[in-house]
Amino acid sequence: MKSKRYFNTTGFCMPERHYMIDPLRNQKIIFDLIEKTQYFTVHAPRQTGKTTLLHELAHRLNKEGNYISVVFSVESAGYRSITEEIANFKIISSLYESCELFISKELWPQKPITDEKCSLQTYLNNWAGSQKKAIVLLLDEIDSLYDDVLVSVLRQLRNGFQGRPKHFPSTIALVGLRDVREYKLKVRPTEASLGSGSPFNIKAKSILLGTWTKEEIAELYSQHTKDTGQIFSKKVIDRIYELTGGQPWLVNAVANEIVEKILKSDYTKKITLAHAEEAKENLIARRDTHLDSLLDKLKEPRVKNIVSAIINGDSLVYDNFNDDLRYVIDLGIIRKEKYDIIFSNEIYREIIPRVLNFSMQENIREEGMTSCYIKPDAKLDMDKLLKAFQKFYRRNSEHWLERFDYKEAGHGLLLMAFLQRVINGGGRIDREMAVGRGRTDLTIEFAGDTFVLELKLKRDSDSKEDGLDQISRYLDTLGMTKGYLILFEIKPSSIIPWETRVKWENVSHQNKKITVVEM
Repeated sequence: MKSKRYFNTTGFCMPERHYMIDPLRNQKIIFDLIEKTQYFTVHAPRQTGKTTLLHELAHRLNKEGNYISVVFSVESAGYRSITEEIANFKIISSLYESCELFISKELWPQKPITDEKCSLQTYLNNWAGSQKKAIVLLLDEIDSLYDDVLVSVLRQLRNGFQGRPKHFPSTIALVGLRDVREYKLKVRPTEASLGSGSPFNIKAKSILLGTWTKEEIAELYSQHTKDTGQIFSKKVIDRIYELTGGQPWLVNAVANEIVEKILKSDYTKKITLAHAEEAKENLIARRDTHLDSLLDKLKEPRVKNIVSAIINGDSLVYDNFNDDLRYVIDLGIIRKEKYDIIFSNEIYREIIPRVLNFSMQENIREEGMTSCYIKPDAKLDMDKLLKAFQKFYRRNSEHWLERFDYKEAGHGLLLMAFLQRVINGGGRIDREMAVGRGRTDLTIEFAGDTFVLELKLKRDSDSKEDGLDQISRYLDTLGMTKGYLILFEIKPSSIIPWETRVKWENVSHQNKKITVVEM
Protein backbone atom coordinates (compact mmCIF):
# COMPACT_ATOMS: atom_id res chain seq x y z
CA MET A 1 0.00 0.00 0.00
CA LYS A 2 1.34 3.43 -0.94
CA SER A 3 2.36 5.55 2.03
CA LYS A 4 0.24 8.61 2.78
CA ARG A 5 3.40 10.48 3.79
CA TYR A 6 6.51 11.23 1.76
CA PHE A 7 9.92 12.89 1.98
CA ASN A 8 9.36 16.59 1.47
CA THR A 9 11.67 18.69 -0.75
CA THR A 10 9.42 21.72 -1.35
CA GLY A 11 8.13 24.21 1.22
CA PHE A 12 7.67 23.65 4.92
CA CYS A 13 6.78 20.27 6.39
CA MET A 14 3.35 19.22 7.63
CA PRO A 15 3.07 16.18 9.94
CA GLU A 16 0.03 14.74 8.19
CA ARG A 17 1.74 14.78 4.77
CA HIS A 18 5.45 14.48 5.34
CA TYR A 19 7.97 12.43 7.23
CA MET A 20 9.43 14.88 9.73
CA ILE A 21 11.05 15.10 13.12
CA ASP A 22 9.87 17.60 15.70
CA PRO A 23 11.62 20.89 14.80
CA LEU A 24 11.23 22.08 18.41
CA ARG A 25 12.77 18.97 19.99
CA ASN A 26 16.02 20.76 20.92
CA GLN A 27 14.64 24.26 21.28
CA LYS A 28 13.86 24.64 24.99
CA ILE A 29 15.77 27.91 24.76
CA ILE A 30 13.07 29.37 22.49
CA PHE A 31 10.32 28.68 25.04
CA ASP A 32 12.51 30.14 27.78
CA LEU A 33 13.02 33.33 25.74
CA ILE A 34 9.28 33.63 25.09
CA GLU A 35 8.48 33.16 28.78
CA LYS A 36 10.95 35.94 29.62
CA THR A 37 9.44 38.25 26.95
CA GLN A 38 12.75 38.33 25.08
CA TYR A 39 13.43 39.19 21.45
CA PHE A 40 15.73 36.87 19.46
CA THR A 41 16.90 35.97 15.98
CA VAL A 42 16.95 32.62 14.16
CA HIS A 43 19.16 32.06 11.15
CA ALA A 44 20.04 29.11 8.94
CA PRO A 45 20.72 28.36 5.27
CA ARG A 46 17.82 27.90 2.87
CA GLN A 47 15.72 24.76 3.26
CA THR A 48 17.02 23.74 6.64
CA GLY A 49 13.69 23.88 8.45
CA LYS A 50 13.31 27.53 9.52
CA THR A 51 9.75 27.94 8.24
CA THR A 52 8.74 24.49 9.50
CA LEU A 53 10.03 25.45 12.96
CA LEU A 54 8.16 28.77 12.92
CA HIS A 55 4.84 27.19 11.93
CA GLU A 56 5.17 24.43 14.53
CA LEU A 57 6.06 27.01 17.17
CA ALA A 58 3.14 29.31 16.37
CA HIS A 59 0.62 26.46 16.24
CA ARG A 60 1.89 25.02 19.52
CA LEU A 61 1.76 28.39 21.31
CA ASN A 62 -1.76 29.06 20.03
CA LYS A 63 -2.92 25.58 20.97
CA GLU A 64 -1.54 25.91 24.51
CA GLY A 65 -3.56 29.11 24.78
CA ASN A 66 -1.20 31.43 26.65
CA TYR A 67 -0.15 33.51 23.66
CA ILE A 68 -1.31 34.82 20.30
CA SER A 69 1.29 33.81 17.72
CA VAL A 70 1.55 34.51 13.99
CA VAL A 71 4.23 33.77 11.39
CA PHE A 72 4.50 36.19 8.48
CA SER A 73 7.02 37.15 5.83
CA VAL A 74 8.29 40.64 4.96
CA GLU A 75 9.59 39.52 1.56
CA SER A 76 6.93 41.57 -0.27
CA ALA A 77 8.87 44.68 0.82
CA GLY A 78 12.22 43.25 -0.18
CA TYR A 79 13.36 45.41 -3.09
CA ARG A 80 15.57 48.49 -3.21
CA SER A 81 13.25 51.01 -4.88
CA ILE A 82 10.45 50.74 -2.29
CA THR A 83 9.67 53.68 0.00
CA GLU A 84 9.38 53.28 3.77
CA GLU A 85 5.68 54.19 3.65
CA ILE A 86 4.84 51.54 1.04
CA ALA A 87 7.04 49.01 2.80
CA ASN A 88 5.16 49.56 6.08
CA PHE A 89 1.86 48.94 4.30
CA LYS A 90 3.10 45.79 2.57
CA ILE A 91 4.51 44.37 5.82
CA ILE A 92 1.34 45.18 7.75
CA SER A 93 -0.77 43.60 4.98
CA SER A 94 1.36 40.45 5.01
CA LEU A 95 0.88 40.18 8.78
CA TYR A 96 -2.88 40.67 8.51
CA GLU A 97 -3.26 38.09 5.72
CA SER A 98 -1.19 35.52 7.63
CA CYS A 99 -3.44 35.73 10.68
CA GLU A 100 -6.00 33.51 8.94
CA LEU A 101 -3.53 30.61 9.04
CA PHE A 102 -2.87 30.80 12.77
CA ILE A 103 -5.54 32.51 14.90
CA SER A 104 -9.31 32.94 15.10
CA LYS A 105 -10.93 36.05 13.62
CA GLU A 106 -11.61 37.80 16.93
CA LEU A 107 -7.86 37.90 17.65
CA TRP A 108 -6.90 39.57 14.37
CA PRO A 109 -5.50 43.10 14.23
CA GLN A 110 -7.38 45.84 12.38
CA LYS A 111 -7.53 45.46 8.61
CA PRO A 112 -5.02 47.85 7.00
CA ILE A 113 -6.51 50.60 4.83
CA THR A 114 -4.71 51.46 1.59
CA ASP A 115 -4.91 55.25 1.87
CA GLU A 116 -4.22 55.39 5.58
CA LYS A 117 -0.64 56.10 6.62
CA CYS A 118 0.30 53.83 9.49
CA SER A 119 3.69 52.77 10.79
CA LEU A 120 4.43 49.17 11.70
CA GLN A 121 5.16 50.31 15.26
CA THR A 122 1.76 51.98 15.63
CA TYR A 123 -0.04 49.00 14.07
CA LEU A 124 1.59 46.53 16.47
CA ASN A 125 1.01 48.89 19.38
CA ASN A 126 -2.73 49.07 18.63
CA TRP A 127 -3.01 45.31 18.14
CA ALA A 128 -1.20 44.45 21.39
CA GLY A 129 -3.28 46.99 23.31
CA SER A 130 -6.53 45.40 22.09
CA GLN A 131 -5.66 41.87 23.27
CA LYS A 132 -5.68 40.21 26.69
CA LYS A 133 -2.99 37.70 25.75
CA ALA A 134 0.62 38.53 24.92
CA ILE A 135 1.61 38.41 21.25
CA VAL A 136 4.52 36.35 19.91
CA LEU A 137 5.39 37.56 16.42
CA LEU A 138 7.61 35.41 14.16
CA LEU A 139 8.91 37.59 11.36
CA ASP A 140 10.36 35.61 8.44
CA GLU A 141 12.69 36.68 5.58
CA ILE A 142 13.94 39.73 7.52
CA ASP A 143 17.15 39.83 5.50
CA SER A 144 15.20 40.34 2.28
CA LEU A 145 14.81 44.00 3.26
CA TYR A 146 17.24 46.70 2.08
CA ASP A 147 18.66 50.04 3.11
CA ASP A 148 16.25 52.57 4.64
CA VAL A 149 13.45 50.01 4.92
CA LEU A 150 15.57 47.56 6.90
CA VAL A 151 16.77 50.33 9.22
CA SER A 152 13.21 51.62 9.59
CA VAL A 153 11.75 48.23 10.51
CA LEU A 154 14.49 47.43 13.03
CA ARG A 155 14.20 50.88 14.57
CA GLN A 156 10.40 50.59 14.91
CA LEU A 157 10.74 47.22 16.62
CA ARG A 158 13.36 48.61 18.95
CA ASN A 159 11.28 51.67 19.75
CA GLY A 160 8.23 49.53 20.55
CA PHE A 161 10.27 47.10 22.67
CA GLN A 162 9.83 49.15 25.85
CA GLY A 163 6.04 48.86 25.66
CA ARG A 164 5.87 45.08 25.69
CA PRO A 165 3.89 43.03 26.59
CA LYS A 166 0.74 45.19 27.00
CA HIS A 167 1.44 47.72 24.25
CA PHE A 168 3.72 45.80 21.90
CA PRO A 169 4.39 42.15 21.04
CA SER A 170 5.80 40.34 24.04
CA THR A 171 8.34 38.47 21.89
CA ILE A 172 9.51 39.04 18.33
CA ALA A 173 11.77 36.62 16.47
CA LEU A 174 13.57 37.85 13.36
CA VAL A 175 14.26 34.95 11.02
CA GLY A 176 16.43 34.76 7.91
CA LEU A 177 19.45 33.31 6.16
CA ARG A 178 22.00 35.36 8.04
CA ASP A 179 22.79 36.28 11.59
CA VAL A 180 21.81 39.74 12.83
CA ARG A 181 25.41 40.94 12.50
CA GLU A 182 24.96 40.68 8.72
CA TYR A 183 21.98 43.07 8.56
CA LYS A 184 24.22 46.10 8.80
CA LEU A 185 26.07 44.98 5.66
CA LYS A 186 22.85 45.39 3.67
CA VAL A 187 22.58 49.05 4.64
CA ARG A 188 24.44 51.65 2.59
CA PRO A 189 27.32 53.20 4.59
CA THR A 190 25.93 56.68 3.91
CA GLU A 191 22.59 55.86 5.51
CA ALA A 192 21.72 56.61 9.11
CA SER A 193 22.47 53.68 11.38
CA LEU A 194 20.46 52.46 14.32
CA GLY A 195 22.82 54.28 16.64
CA SER A 196 24.51 51.21 18.08
CA GLY A 197 27.17 48.67 17.25
CA SER A 198 24.48 46.05 16.66
CA PRO A 199 21.68 46.68 14.20
CA PHE A 200 19.24 44.91 16.55
CA ASN A 201 20.74 45.36 19.99
CA ILE A 202 17.57 44.40 21.84
CA LYS A 203 17.96 40.73 20.91
CA ALA A 204 18.71 38.38 23.79
CA LYS A 205 19.91 35.46 21.69
CA SER A 206 20.92 34.53 18.15
CA ILE A 207 19.99 30.94 17.30
CA LEU A 208 21.60 29.01 14.44
CA LEU A 209 19.64 25.97 13.27
CA GLY A 210 22.13 23.16 12.87
CA THR A 211 22.25 20.15 10.59
CA TRP A 212 20.89 16.74 11.57
CA THR A 213 22.83 14.02 13.33
CA LYS A 214 22.93 10.40 12.13
CA GLU A 215 20.45 9.57 14.89
CA GLU A 216 18.02 12.21 13.67
CA ILE A 217 18.32 10.96 10.07
CA ALA A 218 17.63 7.44 11.36
CA GLU A 219 14.58 8.76 13.22
CA LEU A 220 13.25 10.40 10.06
CA TYR A 221 13.83 7.33 7.90
CA SER A 222 12.30 5.02 10.52
CA GLN A 223 8.96 6.75 9.90
CA HIS A 224 9.11 5.56 6.29
CA THR A 225 9.94 2.06 7.51
CA LYS A 226 6.99 2.15 9.90
CA ASP A 227 4.62 3.21 7.11
CA THR A 228 5.92 0.90 4.37
CA GLY A 229 8.20 -1.77 5.84
CA GLN A 230 11.06 -0.58 3.59
CA ILE A 231 14.30 -0.30 5.59
CA PHE A 232 17.16 2.17 5.41
CA SER A 233 20.01 0.09 6.86
CA LYS A 234 22.64 1.57 9.18
CA LYS A 235 25.22 1.38 6.38
CA VAL A 236 22.94 3.31 4.03
CA ILE A 237 22.15 5.91 6.69
CA ASP A 238 25.86 6.34 7.46
CA ARG A 239 26.58 6.86 3.75
CA ILE A 240 23.73 9.34 3.33
CA TYR A 241 25.08 11.26 6.31
CA GLU A 242 28.48 11.44 4.59
CA LEU A 243 26.86 12.62 1.36
CA THR A 244 24.61 15.23 2.96
CA GLY A 245 26.38 16.27 6.16
CA GLY A 246 22.92 16.12 7.73
CA GLN A 247 21.63 19.06 5.64
CA PRO A 248 17.84 18.59 6.00
CA TRP A 249 16.84 19.23 2.37
CA LEU A 250 19.55 16.90 1.07
CA VAL A 251 18.59 14.19 3.59
CA ASN A 252 15.01 14.32 2.31
CA ALA A 253 16.02 14.70 -1.34
CA VAL A 254 18.33 11.67 -1.36
CA ALA A 255 15.67 9.51 0.32
CA ASN A 256 12.96 10.76 -2.04
CA GLU A 257 15.20 10.09 -5.05
CA ILE A 258 15.81 6.52 -3.90
CA VAL A 259 12.25 5.67 -2.90
CA GLU A 260 10.22 7.41 -5.60
CA LYS A 261 12.53 7.90 -8.59
CA ILE A 262 14.97 4.97 -8.50
CA LEU A 263 12.78 2.27 -6.88
CA LYS A 264 9.50 3.68 -8.27
CA SER A 265 7.77 3.47 -4.85
CA ASP A 266 8.14 -0.32 -4.82
CA TYR A 267 8.52 -0.83 -1.08
CA THR A 268 9.39 -4.52 -1.49
CA LYS A 269 12.78 -3.61 -2.98
CA LYS A 270 15.85 -3.38 -0.77
CA ILE A 271 17.60 0.00 -0.44
CA THR A 272 21.35 -0.39 -1.06
CA LEU A 273 24.51 1.71 -0.95
CA ALA A 274 24.48 1.74 -4.75
CA HIS A 275 21.09 3.45 -4.64
CA ALA A 276 22.52 6.19 -2.41
CA GLU A 277 25.37 6.78 -4.90
CA GLU A 278 22.94 6.86 -7.81
CA ALA A 279 20.72 9.33 -5.96
CA LYS A 280 23.72 11.59 -5.34
CA GLU A 281 24.66 11.58 -9.03
CA ASN A 282 21.05 12.23 -10.08
CA LEU A 283 20.69 15.22 -7.75
CA ILE A 284 24.00 16.70 -8.93
CA ALA A 285 23.10 16.20 -12.60
CA ARG A 286 19.59 17.61 -12.18
CA ARG A 287 20.60 20.58 -9.99
CA ASP A 288 17.26 21.00 -8.22
CA THR A 289 16.18 24.40 -6.88
CA HIS A 290 18.08 23.99 -3.62
CA LEU A 291 21.37 23.30 -5.38
CA ASP A 292 20.77 26.05 -7.93
CA SER A 293 20.16 28.66 -5.21
CA LEU A 294 23.31 27.48 -3.45
CA LEU A 295 25.36 27.73 -6.63
CA ASP A 296 24.01 31.18 -7.38
CA LYS A 297 25.83 32.36 -4.24
CA LEU A 298 29.16 31.32 -5.78
CA LYS A 299 29.08 34.50 -7.87
CA GLU A 300 29.34 36.74 -4.80
CA PRO A 301 32.90 38.08 -4.20
CA ARG A 302 32.79 37.20 -0.49
CA VAL A 303 31.88 33.60 -1.31
CA LYS A 304 34.36 33.42 -4.17
CA ASN A 305 37.27 34.33 -1.87
CA ILE A 306 36.56 31.44 0.47
CA VAL A 307 35.63 28.86 -2.19
CA SER A 308 38.77 29.62 -4.23
CA ALA A 309 40.89 29.20 -1.12
CA ILE A 310 39.32 25.79 -0.39
CA ILE A 311 39.86 24.55 -3.95
CA ASN A 312 43.48 25.74 -4.04
CA GLY A 313 44.23 24.95 -0.41
CA ASP A 314 45.33 28.57 0.05
CA SER A 315 45.71 30.29 3.39
CA LEU A 316 43.61 33.40 3.91
CA VAL A 317 44.90 36.45 5.73
CA TYR A 318 43.06 39.68 5.09
CA ASP A 319 40.90 42.19 6.90
CA ASN A 320 37.50 40.75 6.07
CA PHE A 321 38.45 37.10 6.55
CA ASN A 322 36.39 36.52 9.70
CA ASP A 323 33.27 38.28 8.38
CA ASP A 324 33.46 36.49 5.04
CA LEU A 325 34.08 33.15 6.70
CA ARG A 326 31.10 33.53 9.05
CA TYR A 327 28.95 34.65 6.12
CA VAL A 328 29.76 31.60 3.98
CA ILE A 329 29.29 29.30 6.99
CA ASP A 330 25.89 30.93 7.62
CA LEU A 331 24.94 30.24 4.00
CA GLY A 332 25.64 26.55 4.67
CA ILE A 333 28.24 26.22 1.91
CA ILE A 334 31.19 25.46 4.21
CA ARG A 335 31.84 24.25 7.73
CA LYS A 336 34.69 23.99 10.19
CA GLU A 337 35.94 20.52 11.01
CA LYS A 338 38.58 20.63 13.72
CA TYR A 339 41.23 22.87 12.15
CA ASP A 340 39.98 22.59 8.56
CA ILE A 341 37.57 24.81 6.62
CA ILE A 342 35.88 22.54 4.09
CA PHE A 343 32.71 22.25 1.99
CA SER A 344 29.74 21.33 4.16
CA ASN A 345 29.13 17.89 2.70
CA GLU A 346 30.19 15.50 -0.02
CA ILE A 347 27.46 16.56 -2.45
CA TYR A 348 28.51 20.23 -2.22
CA ARG A 349 32.16 19.19 -2.51
CA GLU A 350 31.29 17.36 -5.72
CA ILE A 351 28.87 19.77 -7.35
CA ILE A 352 30.69 23.06 -6.72
CA PRO A 353 33.82 22.21 -8.75
CA ARG A 354 31.66 20.57 -11.43
CA VAL A 355 29.53 23.67 -11.82
CA LEU A 356 32.49 26.04 -11.77
CA ASN A 357 34.27 24.12 -14.53
CA PHE A 358 31.15 23.11 -16.49
CA SER A 359 31.80 25.47 -19.42
CA MET A 360 35.38 24.20 -19.61
CA GLN A 361 34.22 20.60 -19.57
CA GLU A 362 31.71 21.24 -22.35
CA ASN A 363 34.43 22.76 -24.54
CA ILE A 364 36.82 19.83 -24.20
CA ARG A 365 36.33 17.86 -27.39
CA GLU A 366 38.35 14.97 -28.80
CA GLU A 367 40.94 15.08 -25.99
CA GLY A 368 38.18 14.21 -23.54
CA MET A 369 37.12 10.97 -25.20
CA THR A 370 37.34 8.18 -22.61
CA SER A 371 38.24 5.61 -25.27
CA CYS A 372 41.51 7.44 -25.99
CA TYR A 373 42.91 6.43 -22.59
CA ILE A 374 41.68 2.86 -22.17
CA LYS A 375 44.19 0.02 -22.38
CA PRO A 376 43.38 -3.33 -24.07
CA ASP A 377 42.59 -4.78 -20.61
CA ALA A 378 39.94 -2.02 -20.08
CA LYS A 379 42.11 -0.26 -17.48
CA LEU A 380 42.75 3.50 -17.47
CA ASP A 381 46.13 4.71 -18.79
CA MET A 382 46.68 7.60 -16.37
CA ASP A 383 50.12 8.46 -17.77
CA LYS A 384 48.69 8.90 -21.26
CA LEU A 385 45.78 10.93 -19.89
CA LEU A 386 48.01 13.37 -17.98
CA LYS A 387 50.43 13.77 -20.91
CA ALA A 388 47.44 14.60 -23.11
CA PHE A 389 46.34 17.14 -20.53
CA GLN A 390 49.79 18.77 -20.53
CA LYS A 391 49.42 19.38 -24.28
CA PHE A 392 45.83 20.56 -23.87
CA TYR A 393 46.79 22.86 -20.99
CA ARG A 394 49.65 24.41 -22.93
CA ARG A 395 47.35 25.09 -25.89
CA ASN A 396 44.31 26.43 -24.01
CA SER A 397 45.04 27.49 -20.42
CA GLU A 398 46.10 31.12 -20.85
CA HIS A 399 43.19 31.91 -23.14
CA TRP A 400 40.61 30.05 -21.05
CA LEU A 401 41.76 31.16 -17.61
CA GLU A 402 41.73 34.82 -18.65
CA ARG A 403 37.97 34.60 -19.23
CA PHE A 404 37.24 32.36 -16.25
CA ASP A 405 35.37 33.81 -13.27
CA TYR A 406 37.36 31.79 -10.72
CA LYS A 407 40.83 32.66 -12.02
CA GLU A 408 42.61 31.86 -8.74
CA ALA A 409 41.29 28.30 -8.74
CA GLY A 410 41.19 27.94 -12.52
CA HIS A 411 44.30 25.77 -12.95
CA GLY A 412 42.99 22.97 -10.77
CA LEU A 413 39.43 23.34 -12.03
CA LEU A 414 40.64 22.98 -15.61
CA LEU A 415 42.35 19.68 -14.78
CA MET A 416 39.25 18.53 -12.87
CA ALA A 417 37.11 19.36 -15.93
CA PHE A 418 39.42 17.32 -18.16
CA LEU A 419 39.43 14.40 -15.73
CA GLN A 420 35.67 14.56 -15.21
CA ARG A 421 35.07 14.42 -18.96
CA VAL A 422 37.18 11.27 -19.21
CA ILE A 423 36.30 9.58 -15.91
CA ASN A 424 32.55 10.01 -16.47
CA GLY A 425 32.92 7.10 -18.87
CA GLY A 426 33.18 4.60 -16.04
CA GLY A 427 34.79 5.86 -12.84
CA ARG A 428 34.55 8.39 -10.03
CA ILE A 429 36.61 11.23 -8.58
CA ASP A 430 36.82 12.00 -4.86
CA ARG A 431 38.15 15.42 -3.89
CA GLU A 432 39.76 16.51 -0.63
CA MET A 433 39.99 20.28 -0.28
CA ALA A 434 40.43 22.67 2.65
CA VAL A 435 41.67 26.19 3.33
CA GLY A 436 45.37 26.33 4.16
CA ARG A 437 46.35 22.80 3.12
CA GLY A 438 48.47 24.10 0.24
CA ARG A 439 47.08 21.62 -2.28
CA THR A 440 44.06 19.69 -3.56
CA ASP A 441 44.01 15.89 -3.36
CA LEU A 442 42.12 13.79 -5.89
CA THR A 443 41.48 10.05 -5.66
CA ILE A 444 40.25 8.48 -8.89
CA GLU A 445 38.59 5.06 -9.02
CA PHE A 446 38.40 3.40 -12.43
CA ALA A 447 37.94 -0.27 -13.38
CA GLY A 448 39.17 -1.46 -10.00
CA ASP A 449 42.28 0.78 -9.98
CA THR A 450 42.92 3.74 -7.67
CA PHE A 451 44.97 6.75 -8.73
CA VAL A 452 46.10 9.50 -6.38
CA LEU A 453 46.74 13.02 -7.69
CA GLU A 454 47.90 16.01 -5.74
CA LEU A 455 47.34 19.42 -7.38
CA LYS A 456 49.53 22.28 -6.27
CA LEU A 457 50.25 25.82 -7.43
CA LYS A 458 53.95 26.68 -7.74
CA ARG A 459 54.58 29.68 -5.51
CA ASP A 460 57.89 31.25 -4.57
CA SER A 461 57.44 30.13 -0.95
CA ASP A 462 56.96 26.47 -1.94
CA SER A 463 59.34 23.96 -3.44
CA LYS A 464 58.90 20.69 -5.31
CA GLU A 465 60.21 19.01 -2.17
CA ASP A 466 57.24 20.42 -0.19
CA GLY A 467 54.85 18.88 -2.67
CA LEU A 468 56.62 15.53 -2.55
CA ASP A 469 56.43 15.53 1.25
CA GLN A 470 52.71 16.37 1.13
CA ILE A 471 51.73 13.68 -1.36
CA SER A 472 53.88 11.17 0.49
CA ARG A 473 51.97 11.85 3.72
CA TYR A 474 48.65 11.63 1.86
CA LEU A 475 49.63 8.30 0.29
CA ASP A 476 50.48 7.04 3.78
CA THR A 477 46.95 7.81 4.96
CA LEU A 478 45.58 5.78 2.03
CA GLY A 479 48.06 2.92 2.47
CA MET A 480 49.39 3.44 -1.07
CA THR A 481 52.87 3.84 -2.52
CA LYS A 482 52.29 5.46 -5.93
CA GLY A 483 50.91 8.85 -6.90
CA TYR A 484 51.09 11.89 -9.17
CA LEU A 485 52.20 15.38 -8.10
CA ILE A 486 50.73 18.00 -10.48
CA LEU A 487 52.52 21.36 -10.28
CA PHE A 488 50.98 24.42 -11.95
CA GLU A 489 53.26 27.35 -12.69
CA ILE A 490 51.34 30.57 -11.94
CA LYS A 491 53.82 32.95 -13.59
CA PRO A 492 52.93 33.83 -17.21
CA SER A 493 54.68 32.17 -20.16
CA SER A 494 56.35 35.51 -20.95
CA ILE A 495 58.44 35.00 -17.79
CA ILE A 496 58.73 31.20 -17.78
CA PRO A 497 58.30 29.84 -21.35
CA TRP A 498 56.39 26.65 -22.04
CA GLU A 499 59.55 24.95 -23.32
CA THR A 500 60.96 24.94 -19.78
CA ARG A 501 57.83 24.70 -17.65
CA VAL A 502 56.36 21.50 -19.12
CA LYS A 503 58.14 18.57 -17.45
CA TRP A 504 57.57 14.89 -16.63
CA GLU A 505 59.71 13.14 -14.04
CA ASN A 506 59.49 9.87 -12.11
CA VAL A 507 61.08 10.12 -8.68
CA SER A 508 61.43 7.97 -5.57
CA HIS A 509 60.56 9.81 -2.37
CA GLN A 510 60.14 8.36 1.13
CA ASN A 511 59.68 4.87 -0.34
CA LYS A 512 57.00 6.13 -2.72
CA LYS A 513 56.97 6.22 -6.52
CA ILE A 514 55.91 9.74 -7.45
CA THR A 515 55.36 11.00 -10.98
CA VAL A 516 55.93 14.77 -11.03
CA VAL A 517 53.92 16.47 -13.78
CA GLU A 518 54.77 20.15 -14.28
CA MET A 519 53.12 22.69 -16.55
